[in-house]
Amino acid sequence: MLPPRDLRARVALSFAAFGAALSLALAFMLYHAAHDLGQRLVDETLTAELDDYIARRERNPQSLPPSTVILQGYVQDEHRPGEVPDYLTRLPDGRHDLMVGTLSYRAAVLERGGARYYLLYDISLQIRREQRFAFLLGVIVLAMTMFSALGGIWLSRTVVAPVAELAARVRHRGPDDWQQPLADDFPDGEVGELARVFDRQLLRMRAFMERERSFSADVSHELRTALAVILSTTEVLLADERLGERQKARVARIERAARDMSELGTALLLMVREEQSLGAGSGCVVAEVVAEAVEKHRHLLGTRPVAVEVSTDPALVLPADCSLVDMLVSNLVRNAFSYTAEGRVTIRQDEHSLVISDTGKGIPADALDLVFVRHFRDMASEGAGIGLSLVKRICDRRGWQVRLQSREGSGTTVTVVFD
Repeated sequence: MLPPRDLRARVALSFAAFGAALSLALAFMLYHAAHDLGQRLVDETLTAELDDYIARRERNPQSLPPSTVILQGYVQDEHRPGEVPDYLTRLPDGRHDLMVGTLSYRAAVLERGGARYYLLYDISLQIRREQRFAFLLGVIVLAMTMFSALGGIWLSRTVVAPVAELAARVRHRGPDDWQQPLADDFPDGEVGELARVFDRQLLRMRAFMERERSFSADVSHELRTALAVILSTTEVLLADERLGERQKARVARIERAARDMSELGTALLLMVREEQSLGAGSGCVVAEVVAEAVEKHRHLLGTRPVAVEVSTDPALVLPADCSLVDMLVSNLVRNAFSYTAEGRVTIRQDEHSLVISDTGKGIPADALDLVFVRHFRDMASEGAGIGLSLVKRICDRRGWQVRLQSREGSGTTVTVVFD
């Protein structure tokens, strides 16, 4: 059984185990000490009674051995050959424990002056007292274990309280609550050192966040400025009647790439913000995004014999930024168009999900578990390996589900569930 991870439970369990072990050890020593003491008293009694009887028998050979409720003696010599029970005659000299029926005895056997002396001491009552004493010790052990557990629980609350308070301070501290260091509210010691470590790490996080915010703001401004210039220039060039069709096609390609870059940049900047920013947006109609993505990437099909079937439901409106939804849909549509040489691309969107299927070359079985890994590419891929990883990141951040089924040479089906 693994130890609990909770610090309070560990302290309480440790105290309970310590109390149980200590009380059990004391109970074991007390029981054996009481047993040894009782047995020593019995042996001393047997010795004294034997010595007394032997002395009386030397004075009067006809003296009878002791015979009381507790003591029973026997003598075996040439004058009394058959008085000793058979279970005693086999015992050597010394002290012995034996059972006679339901009674327990401590026996002393001694040979002196040609006679053999046997003396039995009834220890049945003593054994019952020892059993009651052992039961009492067991109750004491259980009580000590319970008291140790209760003491451990109380002590764990006292010991862990500063750590719990520090954890609560860190848990409820916002990104901008950096003015008051945590170490100011905690004394010196282990908790104070832990608070100082948190302060250092929080300062590093703050510096990192400031650099990330500055970088995002600078990149967003500079990138948008350059893309705005490119888009405005391409718009002017496309309106110039002096350009030929081939030249306009090239300018249109530049415009599409710049527009895609602008949308991708917006979506990526949204991805690196805090999670609450991902809920921004008044609502995105998925059907409109699908139609736009299909038209935007239809040029990838060229003259290939590929039929495109689109079925959408405008009732699905997602509470998300359309740039993120467009990046998700565009990556899936782009992959379907790029890797389908002939056949059909089917796009179906209902109130709950989006399913994009193609009859392209498919994905090898050994690559299915890696397609959502950033920068992963199999031998037949032509892209940079970030499209599906972005799709997976968007779905994970929004709580959507994305599933991919594919067979090499038979096509691919990607399903995104928005519920």
